[in-house]
Amino acid sequence: MPDDPPIPYANVPMPPPSPESTERTAAVILAAGLGTRMHSRLPKVLHALCGRPMLAYVIDAWASMSDSGASARSIVVYSPATAAIREAGLPGEPSFALQDVPRGTADAVRAALGSVPKDVEEILVLSGDVPLVMAPHLQAVLEQRRMDDAAIALASVFAAAPGNLGRVVRSEFGSVERITEARDASPEELDSNEVNAGCYAFDAAWLRRRIGSVEASAATGELYLTELVRLAREDGRIVSAVGFDDDGTFDGINDRAQLAQAEWALRVRMNEAHMRAGVTMRDPSTVYLDWDVDLAADITLEPNVILSGSTSVATGSVIGPGSTIVDSTIGAGCRVWQSVVERSVVEDGATIGPFSHLRPGTHVGPGAEVGNFAELKNTRLGAGVKQHHVSYLGDAELGDGTNVGAGTITANWDGRTKNRTTIGRGAFLGVDTMLVAPIEIGDGARTGAGAVVTKSVPAGKLAVGVPARIREPRGHAEPAPPEPAAPEPAPPEPAPPESPRGRH
Repeated sequence: MPDDPPIPYANVPMPPPSPESTERTAAVILAAGLGTRMHSRLPKVLHALCGRPMLAYVIDAWASMSDSGASARSIVVYSPATAAIREAGLPGEPSFALQDVPRGTADAVRAALGSVPKDVEEILVLSGDVPLVMAPHLQAVLEQRRMDDAAIALASVFAAAPGNLGRVVRSEFGSVERITEARDASPEELDSNEVNAGCYAFDAAWLRRRIGSVEASAATGELYLTELVRLAREDGRIVSAVGFDDDGTFDGINDRAQLAQAEWALRVRMNEAHMRAGVTMRDPSTVYLDWDVDLAADITLEPNVILSGSTSVATGSVIGPGSTIVDSTIGAGCRVWQSVVERSVVEDGATIGPFSHLRPGTHVGPGAEVGNFAELKNTRLGAGVKQHHVSYLGDAELGDGTNVGAGTITANWDGRTKNRTTIGRGAFLGVDTMLVAPIEIGDGARTGAGAVVTKSVPAGKLAVGVPARIREPRGHAEPAPPEPAAPEPAPPEPAPPESPRGRH
């Protein structure tokens, strides 16, 4: 998809990318929690946003900080309950670290440290359930830690409604003194709306030395990363914070309502990027695009359009209202109107719909026309084929210029096997033709209205009737043999001589 729009920052300018970012930095992504509030057997971080797991967006945010994503190091921490993460086909081929028994965020980082290369000098810790974060946010936190030579730099959010969230307490110099839970905060601390966003950059050597000092929470028995703030201050090290606006970027996802909110925000971001790249959307709020959809410039998406999977649409095409296209390729100058297209190819200049259904394996040739209530499955239409009305073509191949009459059906299933129908160039299938496969219809052949064709029809011939009989097309019959010539008429007999008495 096109580049994302720039992100507004609250208190810090967007820093320039550092060439050292991924050479001496490793990312640890926390993904060991099942997410019980999702009420799902699927691990929370594998729930989809715009067609891909939310965890994939976090991995991408880190990988995009490197000129070549393959050089970026990332370690995903999982638990036995979230082992499906390993087989999810995540981008960037991350490493994995097992947290045998989830005992909090600090314990998860401890489990990952064994997988972090020894030459790594700083470690970025991210949450796998915060999918809207992007590379500039991460870069800002890393650059702040380097600038201050801090043990820790963290991202904070100036929350519109901080409620019971823990507060970031700063010193008079702006560094972080502690993170205080709301129930333990003083009235003055509760007046602050700066809360911890759960994204951290650590001095790797200091983290390795102090991670074992984290004490379990008296309330839950878990080990929390926020405890490291206290340890860093005890060591006399700086703890920095980068403050961001509360625009939803750092919102975690814990239930399906928050999942829907995050997908809406991501969809707005994606649609705006596509429109800036030359895509017209009549009503962007009703256009639903998956992340992997590829849209050329100068196309139009009308309301209530769903494009999912690896769909691509070439320039000049119009996707009309109510259309759903899944894992399909739409050529240039096409029109798809109130139709469903699944795992199919539509070549340049073709028109689909309204109310057509292209099932998997369909290939529509250039300039072909598929009309209302037409269904195709595993079928190839040649250039200029016309299939306008209420018909079904399954497991068939039609040559260029063939016309398919209303009600035409290929009977491709005999109860055991799917059989092929092959139709040549320039054929004409009459209304309500039934083609009982396997069968071949030759170039220029025709079928009469209502014909049930059970045998192949040679090129140029006509099949009519039930069952169909092969005939010569009307107007194309061979000339009849000439009739025998009529006999020459006999010469007239001579007149008899006149009688003398006949004269006077």
